[in-house]
Amino acid sequence: MEKQFPRTNVGGVSLSRMIVGTNWVAGYSHRTPSADNMIKARYSRPDDMLPMLRTFLKYGIDTVMAPYDQAPHIYEAVQLAQEKTGHPLIMVDTPIVNVEDTADGRRDAERAIKESAKRGSKFCLIHHYSAEQLVCKRTRSIDRLDDYTKMIRDAGMIPGLSAHMPELVIYSDENGYDVETYIQIYNCMGFLMQVEVEAVNSIIRAAKKPVMTIKSMAAGRTTPFVGLNFNWATIRDCDMVTVGCFSEAEAEEDIEISFAALERRAPDIAGRASPAKDQAVLKK
Repeated sequence: MEKQFPRTNVGGVSLSRMIVGTNWVAGYSHRTPSADNMIKARYSRPDDMLPMLRTFLKYGIDTVMAPYDQAPHIYEAVQLAQEKTGHPLIMVDTPIVNVEDTADGRRDAERAIKESAKRGSKFCLIHHYSAEQLVCKRTRSIDRLDDYTKMIRDAGMIPGLSAHMPELVIYSDENGYDVETYIQIYNCMGFLMQVEVEAVNSIIRAAKKPVMTIKSMAAGRTTPFVGLNFNWATIRDCDMVTVGCFSEAEAEEDIEISFAALERRAPDIAGRASPAKDQAVLKK
């Protein structure tokens, strides 16, 4: 049996501290349309993901984050992996819900949340697109958030917030909303972060609940060695890092780099290719 990845506790549930991210199987490259299309061509069927999910599961990394309503092939891949490996996967769902303050809007939201539960999601974190529409900076509050967290609880899931806007973490903690975890963009490049890296670090470290960091490699703008070492070194032991990969080989590398970062050692991975292989600096 391979060495198992460290775990944390969120809302009474044990989660792997590394979370399987899915942008690089859903087609969201954050780079170019051609990169999006490359991903979609490679991952058009559920069984295309199976080798990568097997790789993560081998090391006890059993938590998968996705907007499952937007990417049904990822949901089907998770079901297939559970069937083939016999190992349950913990689904962290980030559904887009209708947050209009109307009877129809609430019915739509409740329907989306019930669908998330029906898919078998353990955690339901309202997508940042929806949650951020409720933020009021003047009152430092998130209007009607309790309505949606109650819907999530009533559906049998654990509520959280996808907080691309870092104020959501602060306002949620200040108001004591029923939220067990946060998703927060965090990377050494400041990519897609709305305030300085240092400010987001202080928000994460002060958060009352564990934080699931995302975009650790800034969608490929920094190397896994730099991005993962930065995140693991600067978050708390209760927090998590979400890692997106394009292949099972990348998953193996990212897992080893992460183990090494946590164990404060050099990662055991091959050097990168070069046309001048006899350079002293490239020799291992």
